[in-house]
Amino acid sequence: MGWSPLLLTLLIHCTGSWAQSVLTQPPSVSGDLGQTVTISCTRSANNIGIVGVNWYQQLPGKAPNRLIYRNNNRHSGVSERFSGSKSGSSGSLTISVLQDEDEADYYCQSFDSRLPLSESEHFRGVQYVSW
Repeated sequence: MGWSPLLLTLLIHCTGSWAQSVLTQPPSVSGDLGQTVTISCTRSANNIGIVGVNWYQQLPGKAPNRLIYRNNNRHSGVSERFSGSKSGSSGSLTISVLQDEDEADYYCQSFDSRLPLSESEHFRGVQYVSW
């Protein structure tokens, strides 16, 4: 399949003091099957250094699956084609050797790494990847 646009859409859910935060991302990213793409997720807030990023993939008609946790840790069973990183206020999900099955919703989730995840996962974004 030829040129493959990635359309990114952002949905925000904030609670408590996190409502002061803003999550931003590029309006679009493009890539061809077999190539590598990177999806970014940037958070604007105080104390950005304590924030970590999780990534989830939701295939059409299925529940979300965790890909990456705590910035760069690949969840059990996740392909090595998926990798995560964090630098300053930005988290990134890189997908190498793009395949048809990568068409999905990709959720970026930021959290305060000083707190247990159950208490801190309040700030969420979603990025949709389509060919």
